[in-house]
Formats: sequence, C-alpha cells, structure tokens
Amino acid sequence: MPETAETAPDFTLPRDGGEQVSLSSLSPAPAVLFFYPRDDTSGCTKEALAFTALARDFADAGVTVLGISKDTVSKHEKFRDKHGISVPLLSDAEGTVCEDYGVWKEKSMYGKTFFGIERSTFLIGGDGRIARVWRKVKVPGHAEEVLEAARQL
Repeated sequence: MPETAETAPDFTLPRDGGEQVSLSSLSPAPAVLFFYPRDDTSGCTKEALAFTALARDFADAGVTVLGISKDTVSKHEKFRDKHGISVPLLSDAEGTVCEDYGVWKEKSMYGKTFFGIERSTFLIGGDGRIARVWRKVKVPGHAEEVLEAARQL
C-alpha cells in the first residue's frame, strides 16, 4: 500500500475510447488518480462529475486527472456518454493496479462481506512520487480539495 513520498506504482491501462494510458508517460506532469467502486452508481457518478466540472482548472494547473475502476472499457464508455464525463476512465479489469495501490479491500454492506474498491485518491507529483493520499473518500467537496492540493505542488 503506497504512501506519501513513495514512488507511485507505474501501470498501463486501457481507457474509454480505446487508447492505452501509462502513468510514466505523463511525467513530468503531476497526476490525480481517483479509484472508484463502479460505473453508474450514485456516489461514483457524483465523483466523476465533480472531477469533470473541475477538469479545466486541473488542466490549467498542469495536472492530468484519471478515474480508475475494474469496469470494462465498454462500461466506461456508456457511463461517460450517459453523464457527459470528460476525464479519462481507465479499466483495471484484472485488478492489478487496484492491488498495487492498496484500494482493493474487504468491505461490508447490509451485513454481507465482500471485496471491492475503497474510494481513494492519489496525487502524484511530477517526480513520480505520491504527494498526497485520500482514503475512504467522501464525495462532497473532495474534487475541490484535491484541486487545491494539486495547485500547491
């Protein structure tokens, strides 16, 4: 489970639209990785829309924002098109990146235990090191808080 000041685990994942995205290819620009449980659920939709609403502000700060879940590229494309999401959505269908970032966790809902993605965000500095980590994210105000932290890099 990577923490601040550690080098962010590199990856290459497919994104909506069919291209591949590698974390290392974004360097020396900073990046935000927001891991979310599932496309088209209430909290995940609100979070993706919040980052979309601030996409220009992140771009003005020179920061790339990427959403990551285990959903397929085709599910990401339907989610993007239905809600007008503009941030790239990456598919970690195998779950290796979720494991590398320590966001694949045992969760509990309605008395049932299961594994899923713990909503988490990582701010990666231009040097490839983790500048800040948010775990167990609550969506309201989160994208704004991440933007403020990104502007301070």
